[in-house]
Amino acid sequence: MTDDRTPTAPRAGPPPGTRPPTTGPAASAGRPAPLSVTPPALRRPTAPPRHPTDQRRPDLLAGRITRGGDGPCYGLVTDDGREYALHGTGMGTFATGTTVLVTVGPADPAATCGAGTPVGIVRISVVR
Repeated sequence: MTDDRTPTAPRAGPPPGTRPPTTGPAASAGRPAPLSVTPPALRRPTAPPRHPTDQRRPDLLAGRITRGGDGPCYGLVTDDGREYALHGTGMGTFATGTTVLVTVGPADPAATCGAGTPVGIVRISVVR
């Protein structure tokens, strides 16, 4: 009697019906480690931050024009209610109620632009 079967190569891996180990060096050989299903524990803050968390440029203001026109004096109120007396020659014409972004500098001591903290305009642009 002749045998028609061809020999097969030995199988790689664990024998059928067994599971490979899920931890230890054998688990990480060629496969990524499983991810944790539990999220990291976050602690509640015990107090407010000591320093502002939003960094803001001190020379940048945003608000609405309250005294408009073609300059050189304008009035500005920011969202937090602070009022500024802006001064800048050749900055353009701004209507009352226009929202603007203003880069400010030191105030001109000779300029008197009304109520509010006096500041000089370095650059002003309309926010659309």
